[in-house]
Amino acid sequence: MTRKQKKLLIRIIIALVLFIIVFTVDKIVDLNTLINSKYSWFLPFFLYFFIYLLIGYDVLKKAILGIIHGQLLDENFLMAVATIGAFSLGIYCGISGKELEGFDEGCAVLLFYQVGEWFQSYAVSKSRKSISSLMDIRPDKANLVKEYNIIEVSPEEVSEGDIILVKPGEKIPLDGIVTKGCTSLDTKALTGESLPRDVKVGDEVISGTLNLSSDIYVEVTTSFYESTVSKILELVENASSNKSKAENFITKFARIYTPTVVIMALLLCLIPSFITGEWSTWIYRSLCFLVVSCPCALVISIPLSFFAGIGASSRHGLLVKGSNYLEAFNKSKIFVFDKTGTLTKGNFKITKIYPENKKDEILRLAAIAENNSNHPIALSIKNEYKNEIDTNYALTNLAGMGIVAKGENDIYCGNDKLMDEYHIKYEKSNDFGTIIYVAKDLEYLGYILIQDEIKEEVKDVISALNKMGNKTIMLTGDNESIAKNIASEIGISEYRANLLPNNKVNEVEKLLNNKDKNELLCFVGDGINDAPVLMRSDIGIAMGGVGSDAAIEASDIVIMDDNLNGLLIGKKIARKTMRIVFENIIFALLVKFTILILSAFGITNMWLAVFGDVGVAIIAILNAIRVNSKYN
Repeated sequence: MTRKQKKLLIRIIIALVLFIIVFTVDKIVDLNTLINSKYSWFLPFFLYFFIYLLIGYDVLKKAILGIIHGQLLDENFLMAVATIGAFSLGIYCGISGKELEGFDEGCAVLLFYQVGEWFQSYAVSKSRKSISSLMDIRPDKANLVKEYNIIEVSPEEVSEGDIILVKPGEKIPLDGIVTKGCTSLDTKALTGESLPRDVKVGDEVISGTLNLSSDIYVEVTTSFYESTVSKILELVENASSNKSKAENFITKFARIYTPTVVIMALLLCLIPSFITGEWSTWIYRSLCFLVVSCPCALVISIPLSFFAGIGASSRHGLLVKGSNYLEAFNKSKIFVFDKTGTLTKGNFKITKIYPENKKDEILRLAAIAENNSNHPIALSIKNEYKNEIDTNYALTNLAGMGIVAKGENDIYCGNDKLMDEYHIKYEKSNDFGTIIYVAKDLEYLGYILIQDEIKEEVKDVISALNKMGNKTIMLTGDNESIAKNIASEIGISEYRANLLPNNKVNEVEKLLNNKDKNELLCFVGDGINDAPVLMRSDIGIAMGGVGSDAAIEASDIVIMDDNLNGLLIGKKIARKTMRIVFENIIFALLVKFTILILSAFGITNMWLAVFGDVGVAIIAILNAIRVNSKYN
């Protein structure tokens, strides 16, 4: 709770206690009868008005400033007019000798209005916590290494290529690569991942993560303003500027609704009063009409619902760049996935060496042949071998076929074309993936199967999306057989194979043209070549951990931990947010219009009008807070 909230709460408690005391005494002994004078009404007026000023001086101040600045029809103005009108009615009744009414109601309206304001402020603070926790990732300093000295500087002063020292307990101020040391990093603030991540020399680290255990030296690869932490903070800070259709509707609705009901309240006061001459009766009814007409419940609760939704998303490692994207995500029915780095881990791994009894020899010979190559396939072979590689071989790279290594033995390592080229008899493999055939001295030994690993959560996520009635589609540059095998394994409903980067845009264009008007298309990708597709789709979703800067900037939603379960959580949050938004709209309008009609016909009093305004607002606010509940 903030200091401002505490001060308002103390004022509310004091004013509420005083109001209960005065109201109870007034109803028991009738304060108007304690003094035998025509000015006896002055005692209840003074007591109620003292409480009124104690609780509402800031509302009156805002109303006056609103009038000065030409903002007449905001909630402060409506509250001020209604409550001052109620006190004026009470004074009129006192002077004319009629039964007193208006003092307690006028005081109660402002008191309970402030209760509603406090609930709103508290609810916003609670929703903001998930987002403001991201603000804590902003680093304050950097330890710049200059020759043999360590200089403490602002992160903005560090350039690309500089070396910085990050001590245990410090946040990494800039993106970079570890050049010395190893440690564990707490990435929870960025990705929502609870387990620490171990890093060593050569590993990339991102700004905003917390160093837990040991000193590390980092070579900076980006300037501060291009770093991950700066981009994330910029996304969060700009999120509220992109409003949803529901929010825009409520803003426009309030602009028309508020002046309309003010005019109606004025007409309700004047026309019947001129006809019947019962001014006090119709003034009282119009004041009730004015109190209940305040659009607080809508103007407060709808943006708050979206704000809570964005906050809940942030807490689960999902950065939504605006409430309009949260609203749109609820309507998404088509999910198009890039394969590499999105459905798969993007790293090639040996999954099979055949035959098993020649495994070590096949791997050793392949490592010799691939020793000079930095291709991902070659790296996966060398990483799997782990032993010292014999370098006494002359290596010849045959484009499109493989490598021939001449030395103690002749090694042939490549695809089926290489085997055919040297007339080596081999057993063709029907496995799906990259097949590396290995032969020694023209004698076939076996093959190595290398595959891009599918992420652990992919099958469950695709299955869940399919069960929700969504269409799931995979786009890949792989050949037809590999694409078909992966699609079958993960359960995706459709796939497109043999696609070049520019073909992805064309495929998405076709899908957009053929979809129903009410369906929205999400594209999920990570690479720099995905940026055009992310921008073209209805909702672009990027991987924040391994995703390129271009993909993150082009997207509307960022999954910070690269875990596709974020899609399911985001769907749940979006669905619940929109349900609560419509609940609040229907509930508020239904109650308000009912009480407005009752007020116009004099069936109700100002106490029910107070509920129609403040009570409905509090209920709507508490309903909006439900968006922040836990999601599995």
